[in-house]
Amino acid sequence: MDVSGLVWAGTLVALSAVLLVDLLIIGRRPHEPSVRESSLWVAFYVGLALLFGAGVWLASGASSAGQFYTGWLTEYSLSVDNLFVFVIIMARFGVPRQYQQKVLLIGIVLALVMRGGFIAAGAALISQFSWVFYIFGAFLIYTAINLARQGEPDEDEFSENLLIRWSRRALPISKGYDDAKLTTHENGRRLFTPMLIVMIAIGTTDLIFALDSIPAIFGITQEPYLVFTANVFALMGLRQLYFLLGGLLDRLIYLSYGLAVVLGFIGVKLVLEALADNNLPFINGGEHVGWAPHIPIWLSLLVIIGTLGVATVASLVKSARDRRRELAEARR
Repeated sequence: MDVSGLVWAGTLVALSAVLLVDLLIIGRRPHEPSVRESSLWVAFYVGLALLFGAGVWLASGASSAGQFYTGWLTEYSLSVDNLFVFVIIMARFGVPRQYQQKVLLIGIVLALVMRGGFIAAGAALISQFSWVFYIFGAFLIYTAINLARQGEPDEDEFSENLLIRWSRRALPISKGYDDAKLTTHENGRRLFTPMLIVMIAIGTTDLIFALDSIPAIFGITQEPYLVFTANVFALMGLRQLYFLLGGLLDRLIYLSYGLAVVLGFIGVKLVLEALADNNLPFINGGEHVGWAPHIPIWLSLLVIIGTLGVATVASLVKSARDRRRELAEARR
């Protein structure tokens, strides 16, 4: 794709305007959104992503549109996995439901800033060193194996990182949230509210998840514009999706295994592409590996949709069976 600076600027302005509207809505009326409100917002953001992909199709062809849709779907599914950790963080710090929207939106803004930096660094590395695909691919395969072994995290497994522990010790923290402000006054002293610690937890969690998601999206497309926009559209509706799914997250028991398959598939795809473009002297004498196939984007999209679909259906079926069994045992 030949993306001009004007297109980049227009895209950034439009996306920033959407996020600003979202921020103004939360700032004026902090509340816990209803299922209907959340559904409408999620539908709006999904529709916006589909419409953007159609625009990419018209401007740059089906191949670029396919890369965007596949990258967006991959990042969206990984973002859903992030919600498990967000639920744990909210519960651990006792964040009132009406303030959770603000936490999530600020966390999303932080994630966009950090991922923008990762994308720029990743694009620069790939343009200079094609062997980076070996590292990205190996990392994704390693992550997939760990995810399959560990499954979804629960509250007992969540441990506060070094920055959170330092913040708890070093900063004067109040007991209450005081309308989700970052600072408050108690007995004549200015204190930070627990909201600051929660945002540090969300921000550092986003940083960790970016280490997985950015190599994954580069396994789909190396076009920085598509990488960035796929990440933005995947994150923009995350706040509303958090409230829409609610208790459904507990029922997606096989999602981690589905994501492990997706990450493993993309990792293998990256390694195969690295072999096909190989120039490392200690691999095949520095020559390209002829047998390494190129996996087309349509096959990647099919594998990702199929895997996530099977994982979701299997999760809901298993949860329904477990619930019926529990009800039957309770009646005895």
